[in-house]
Amino acid sequence: MMRRIDLRGVTSDGAAPDYRSLVPRADFDVDAAVHVVRPICEAVRDRGVEAIREFSSEFDGVEQADIAVPVEVLTAALEALDPDVRAGLEESIRRLRETCEAELESDTVTDLGPGARVTQRMVPVDRVGLYVPGGVAPLVSSVVMNVVPAQVAGVSSIALTSSPQRDAGGLPHPTILAACALLGIDEVYAVGGAQAIAMFAYGAGPCRRVDLVTGPGNIYTVSAKRLLKGVVGIDSEAGPTEIAILADSSADPAYVAADLISQAEHDPLAASVLVTDSAELAELVEAALEPQVAATKHVERIRTALTGEQSGIVLVDDVEQGLDVVNAYAAEHLEIHTADAAAVAARVRNAGAVFVGAWAPVSLGDYCAGSNHVLPTAGCACHSSGLSVRAFLRAVHVVEYSRDGLQEVAGHVVNLAEAEDLPGHGAAVRVRLG
Repeated sequence: MMRRIDLRGVTSDGAAPDYRSLVPRADFDVDAAVHVVRPICEAVRDRGVEAIREFSSEFDGVEQADIAVPVEVLTAALEALDPDVRAGLEESIRRLRETCEAELESDTVTDLGPGARVTQRMVPVDRVGLYVPGGVAPLVSSVVMNVVPAQVAGVSSIALTSSPQRDAGGLPHPTILAACALLGIDEVYAVGGAQAIAMFAYGAGPCRRVDLVTGPGNIYTVSAKRLLKGVVGIDSEAGPTEIAILADSSADPAYVAADLISQAEHDPLAASVLVTDSAELAELVEAALEPQVAATKHVERIRTALTGEQSGIVLVDDVEQGLDVVNAYAAEHLEIHTADAAAVAARVRNAGAVFVGAWAPVSLGDYCAGSNHVLPTAGCACHSSGLSVRAFLRAVHVVEYSRDGLQEVAGHVVNLAEAEDLPGHGAAVRVRLG
């Protein structure tokens, strides 16, 4: 089912191979899609809600009288929510809130000398727009993952949007609405895709413009975030999901197969990559995939993802080479199924989140691990982090100097200003000291 990529022996000539170009990756051309979303974003900028309604009709197949979801609809959705689903959401919220509160940074004060103090204040973003995908699957868990860190950070104004659904009367999925009510979010919109990002960036109708947009989405949502970055802040360009699994002969092939399938279930473009030094494990995983895929609900979606160019089984000489491969791949989710998995995981440098051992599947992180599942994709984990409290905070330096404190460094300021041919900078110090 999955294609094989044999990297055994590629380091025998002593040259360091470019593993990033050798490992499977989805063809996710954001730049090309920017040209598609540009007129959509410009239409929302220029015509607001009128344009949004037109795009909802064209792309979502719904006719809207209003893009805002009434508060009473949110309340009703929560009242109708399955008690077991509510219990799961409450536990997910509790665990994530606990880890978010542990991440909160205190203000720091540095005294550099008598009368010379710099304070770093952590200040929450004023207003954020949270995007929750609802097209292929109603990702209610993404409501939790976006809202909780924003609330813990102290954001005072939170708006959330998700795609309107034909089966829900042009509203977002009822479970998404219920989660919003459970978290106390009452500003909710039935807008999806690039038009939703433009609504947040420019403001439209009842939705005031925001300072920051967070949340994953499809290629058009991601492209709109890239296009409008600068008009509005963004968390990252989180596209189709991906999992990499580094495994040796000690791994359970049924567990590995199930975890590859779990991510393939998200999207036909989802990437599932197994990196192993055991050809026998590769065969056993392949054998386990067929019956497990056949037993799933979304067979075609999963099979398309697993057989796509973005997925595959990568054979390596040993775990050491496997570490080089997964660090180059920089997966959104990385599982370690090896002997002494914790020690191997400690050597991972590039991953959105690392899941250690047989009892920490990625699906745990999607819901109730206490970690955040909004993570960098497409190799961006080598330079970016997942969504956290920090995404909703800004560091502001507050500088307090007395006359004596300024006097101590005045000569350095003047000399450096002269070196940069900016004498007015030095003069601003001299005028104070006479």
